[in-house]
Order: sequence, then structure tokens, then C-alpha cells
Amino acid sequence: MIKDALEHFGKFVAWQPQIYKKPENRSMYQKEIIRQMYDIGIGSLGIVFLISIFIGAVTSVQFYYQMEGTLIPPYYIGYVVRDMTIIELAPTITCLVLAGKVGSNMAAEIGGMRQKEHIDAMEIMGVNTSAYLVMPKTVAAVLVIPILVCVAAILSLLGAYVASVPTGLFTAAEYTRGVRSFFIPYNVFMMLVKAVVFAYILTSVSCYQGYFVKGGSIELGAASTRAVVFSDILILLSDYIIAVLLTA
Repeated sequence: MIKDALEHFGKFVAWQPQIYKKPENRSMYQKEIIRQMYDIGIGSLGIVFLISIFIGAVTSVQFYYQMEGTLIPPYYIGYVVRDMTIIELAPTITCLVLAGKVGSNMAAEIGGMRQKEHIDAMEIMGVNTSAYLVMPKTVAAVLVIPILVCVAAILSLLGAYVASVPTGLFTAAEYTRGVRSFFIPYNVFMMLVKAVVFAYILTSVSCYQGYFVKGGSIELGAASTRAVVFSDILILLSDYIIAVLLTA
């Protein structure tokens, strides 16, 4: 198992220079990047909206339950929800979900092209398939996913408001005061760093699994599953490493 992991890691690292070579046709790459940005961004807005609203709602209700009856002022709930959302929940949960939606789709798309020999045909025509199939997806994800994470953070704060203020847990003034209290801009920087790193991980790992798939439909299904599992594991591992490095 360790031997296989090291073999795949070495193969993945050796494959990276092929992806970022100079494009043969810049306009073709630009059109593909725009298409991928639309697919990843607009195509994921629905699931990001739903998850973010409920993350904020559940977080606020749970913190109110934990703090009820204590001497901690109610407005602290808004402060805690804001920092939890920005530092951890928005980038991590959003990218874990996108690894399942976007990552598996990329692995299946490229894997299907490999099985139908479309990639072989493109290579015969002189196209650098590693760059053409992977680079636009990676660039689009690195540009769009941080925007989705910012949207998720805003929606999460909105979800916390909707779940708490109309139900009478605390007032709108208390929640607004908490959201505005003790704000540290560096936390937003940390959120964006996580979003960029997670975006690169979920696209590159998923494309790797699809690009080098062998066999039939069963192997393609297994590759899509591995893309999601490995992406999630690496996202969680990098989340810990980034937290240690940026908060030291």
C-alpha cells in the first residue's frame, strides 16, 4: 500500500510539468478556461447556497445552546459564528463538497475520454493533452472557488441571522454587534489561502485519476471514487498544515 502510494505520488509530481507547458493555441485555452469557470462557478452555486445557509443556521443555534445560562454576552455568538465561518467552515466544507461534485465530474469526464481513445487521437494530432485537459480546469478552479468560498461565508452569516433573530434567540442589534466585533482582516487572508490550495488539490488529484484510468466502466467508477476520497483526505491534511503555518 505504501509502495503504491509513493509510486502514484512520484507519477503525479512528474506529470505536473507537462500540464503547465506553453499553450499551442492561447485562444483555445482561454475559451476552455471561461467554459470551466462557468461550469464550476455557476454550476455549483445551488449546492453552495444550500450548504452555507444551513451551516450558519446550525452553528448559531448550537452556540446559543452551549452559551445559554452563562455570563457570556449574547452578541458573542455573532462573533464566534463569523470567525468559525471565515477561518474554517466556509473554505473547508465548501471545498469538501466541491470535491464530490466537481472533482468526480472531472475524473469521469477525462476518464471517459481516455477510455474512448479521444486523448490518444488528440495526441496523434500533436496536442499536449495533459495541458489542454487539465490546465484550464485548474486555472478556472483556482479563480472561481475562492469566490464561491467568499459567497459561502456571506451566506453562512445570513443563515445564522435567519435562524436566530426571527426565532428570538437574540436581537438583530446583538447579532450585528457580534459580527462587527473583534474583526481581524488576516482571517480573510487565511480563508483565501485555504480556498486556493484546496481548489488546486481537488482539481489536480481528480484530473490525475481520470487521465491515467485503465480498463472499463468499473475502473472509471473506482477512479471517480478515489478522486473524491483522496481529494478530501488531502484537503483535510492541508487544512491542518495551513492552520499551523499561518497561526504560528
